[in-house]
Amino acid sequence: MINPFEITETINMIDRENLDIRTITMGISLKSCAGPDVDAVCEKVYDKITSYAKELVKVGEDIERQFGIPIVNKRISVTPIATLVDALEKPDIDKAVKIAKALDRAAKTCGVNFIGGYSALVHKGYTTGERILVQSIPYALSQTELVCSSVNIGSTKAGINMDAVKEMGLIIKKSAELTADTKGFACAKLVVFCNAVEDNPFMAGAFLGEGEGECVINVGVSGPGVVKCALEKVKGKDFGVVAETIKKTAFKITRMGQLVAQEASRRLNVPFGIVDLSLAPTPAVGDSVAYILEEMGLEKCGMHGTTAALALLNDAVKKGGVMASGYVGGLSGAFIPVSEDAGMIAAAKCGALSIEKLEAMTCVCSVGLDMIVIPGDTTAATISAIIADEAAIGMVNTKTTAVRIIPAPGTKEGDIVEFGGLLGTGPVMPVRNYGCSEFIDRGGRIPAPLQSLKN
Repeated sequence: MINPFEITETINMIDRENLDIRTITMGISLKSCAGPDVDAVCEKVYDKITSYAKELVKVGEDIERQFGIPIVNKRISVTPIATLVDALEKPDIDKAVKIAKALDRAAKTCGVNFIGGYSALVHKGYTTGERILVQSIPYALSQTELVCSSVNIGSTKAGINMDAVKEMGLIIKKSAELTADTKGFACAKLVVFCNAVEDNPFMAGAFLGEGEGECVINVGVSGPGVVKCALEKVKGKDFGVVAETIKKTAFKITRMGQLVAQEASRRLNVPFGIVDLSLAPTPAVGDSVAYILEEMGLEKCGMHGTTAALALLNDAVKKGGVMASGYVGGLSGAFIPVSEDAGMIAAAKCGALSIEKLEAMTCVCSVGLDMIVIPGDTTAATISAIIADEAAIGMVNTKTTAVRIIPAPGTKEGDIVEFGGLLGTGPVMPVRNYGCSEFIDRGGRIPAPLQSLKN
């Protein structure tokens, strides 16, 4: 029997504590669209996406109205586009960009917020199509609005492709330069991964992996505000009580995500994939992962103790979530995107939060250095070195790590960059300016760690 108190509690979570479904993401396989002629490929890509996803936004809005649960984003992820580029006759950058424009057109027709999958997996090396796609990323992202891109440059099994790491530093710089009028906005749509997952519903890193089916529905939940409010009721209690409180709250949040995912799956007649139970913050006051950490007793996020607090949070969220759904996947934990989290923004502005501290926090959270704005004159080699550090954490710890970093043209440390919407406000954070180009120029592959030999 449903407890009336639980109904009231859920309504309160939605009305006062920023509880929402962050995204319903439809994954669509584009393998059947491959072919030698780029115009034919673009037509097939557009037709397939608009055929499968034509009702996605409407169904999401109908579920919102019926259940009273806010669903912030409706999105699409597709097969890594490098696969299609590989199949083209005489592939080149212009042809790759043409496919990106077809994706953008399809996303606009369907009315979704973003489409992810302009991606390549190069953790062991490049195919011809993958090399071309990576080189085309700055042009594709600067000439489209809704297309998101990702590149996987390392894994625990393969090691780190340092040639790709070097190239991604250059690609990020070029992407920023081509969108200088928007302070490098293209970089906000580009993620560099180690150990990328196949069923991630969150942008900008979503793509439909090789092990996925023809079409699938994945849902990403949210709820940092709900967790913070729950912790306010156990102020001063020991960490056992804190962990138990977060677990119970995560359970409730995930059950709501499971309900929405199953309902969307039924109405769209598409298989249900996973619920990603990551706590995804927004710039709205009260909807912040940083505020959860501060509620545990830290004066400011970034101070000593932050990594331990985040480790507890991430673990408790996972434990609560897996009890609520048999199909938990994606990243599942806690995101720490600086520009998208009101508490992180405040901590970065006052100097309590540094890139080095964020790197340490990466070891115990969902992804890594996310939505970080750095001075526009930061070198490509420095960006590559930041990527290499994050990839090393992911590789050694057998977890997903990523870098979404924006060298905003014309900015310096202390400036503020406004992106708007969910992407928020980015304080320009300081970067160490000692050289690392000789390290990056070595190239080759950092070998996989011993723990990769698990068979």
